[in-house]
Amino acid sequence: MKYLSDQMLIEVYHRAVDLQLDAAFIELLREELQHRNIRITQFSA
Repeated sequence: MKYLSDQMLIEVYHRAVDLQLDAAFIELLREELQHRNIRITQFSA
């Protein structure tokens, strides 16, 4: 994860949610977002 820019991490997170990927993977992304102190607004598209 350390090789992803903040913007790319956000994009990957949103894409994973949109595609309803594995919950464990989405949680891993959430944890990395929290670690980087990045807050995102969750929404349904």
